[in-house]
Amino acid sequence: MNTGSDESGESAVATDEADGGQGLGSRAPEFIKRRRVLHLSWQVGVFVVGLAVVAAGVVMLPLPGPGWLVIFAGMAIWATEFVWAQLVLRWTKRKVTEATQAALDPRVRRRNIILTSVGLVLIAAFVAVYVWKFGFEMPWNIEQ
Repeated sequence: MNTGSDESGESAVATDEADGGQGLGSRAPEFIKRRRVLHLSWQVGVFVVGLAVVAAGVVMLPLPGPGWLVIFAGMAIWATEFVWAQLVLRWTKRKVTEATQAALDPRVRRRNIILTSVGLVLIAAFVAVYVWKFGFEMPWNIEQ
């Protein structure tokens, strides 16, 4: 799929350049690709390693750790061998880039700063009322 056009009219070469010059498909070494059984074993190994990394990332979501980062690392491992993972990774990169551009918009930044300020003022007011009513007492030590 290095030449030609897709439905949107963009050439596949342009999308390949975004991936560092590599097209879709396996990135296994040539000597592995030439032998069907070895290539299938390679794909199974890549899938198992990627699955382990993704599973570790899912476990890290509720626990301490960089869960989403590890999940994306597992997807990147899968993307070395599977087209579906390459397409998911492309879509994710595009969405992250769009979100980054949107977050850098001055109006959005201004809105975020205002919302953060209002939230901090509300938290400070809550803490002030708590300290005024109970003093510097921890909530579990309050007796009523």
